Amino acid sequence: MIVSRSFNKGPIDGVEIRKLKKFVDERGWLCELFRNDEVNEPLLPAMCYASLSRAGVTRGPHEHVDQADWFCFLGPSNFLLVLWDNRKDSPTFDNRMRMVVGEDDPTAVIVPAGVVHGYRNVGGKDGLVINLPNRLFAGPKRAQPVDELRHEIDPQSPFDMDGI
Repeated sequence: MIVSRSFNKGPIDGVEIRKLKKFVDERGWLCELFRNDEVNEPLLPAMCYASLSRAGVTRGPHEHVDQADWFCFLGPSNFLLVLWDNRKDSPTFDNRMRMVVGEDDPTAVIVPAGVVHGYRNVGGKDGLVINLPNRLFAGPKRAQPVDELRHEIDPQSPFDMDGI
């Protein structure tokens, strides 16, 4: 049973949406994902990883206490990205954002700590997502607890990717 909670459609304070430009020529394409002269220091990436999601697969929703994520959706495939502001002290608390990003709309999305996020591959083929979080997974030398609240494993979670 999912706990009922009402969310408002609208922007979320601190979320940055950056359209990515592909420079295409006869060899293929190039796309800048990150420049350290275009980001505030607290958001500077500490690591980078890529994940492949099969068509129809959902990752999340989950959130981080301290970590901000810098997701890059370039394709192949498209993703439904859903964000919920779960920060009680935020001016946009209980706002929800929903967007389709990826192959048809290459986009980077910076998700602050405390913003619940999940994405689903809706493009019908395997899709790649790159993330440049500002914290190391499990801390230096992987010796700290993982900063992740996994709402997707809570059957009473109000953060529902299917009921949006």
